[in-house]
Amino acid sequence: MIANTRLFWILTVFFALLAVVYTVWSVIDFNNTPEAIRRVSAVEWAGTIAISLTAILSALIAFYLGRTHSAQGGELPEDRLNANIDDGDAEQGFFSPWSWWPIMLAGGAALLFLGIAVSVWMAPIGAALTVLSLVGWMYEYYRGNFGR
Repeated sequence: MIANTRLFWILTVFFALLAVVYTVWSVIDFNNTPEAIRRVSAVEWAGTIAISLTAILSALIAFYLGRTHSAQGGELPEDRLNANIDDGDAEQGFFSPWSWWPIMLAGGAALLFLGIAVSVWMAPIGAALTVLSLVGWMYEYYRGNFGR
């Protein structure tokens, strides 16, 4: 977590400097532009605000990670010099390698959003397929050979 915090602080400084450079560059470009195609303002606000908000977001993430690390007091394996590779290999969860429900769920969600975007008559079919896939995936181990 220490490495992540430092990385986000470095990104904060980088994006803050980049916002200043972008703003200065935009003003210089405004002064070198012919009158016929000149913008209304010397500063290009969309890019300046976007890069500045990226710096702020990076600072928020760095601050949160730093506070969380200091509040927990625990060290991650990445923070210790004597850690082994297996120390960072935590249990990720249980996943069925033979399950077809995630593929059906992806297809149902794709059909649902395609119906919303293209034609409304496809959306209820996609919604029904999505709900059916979610229920099937949730209750996969409660029926058949895997019932408990």
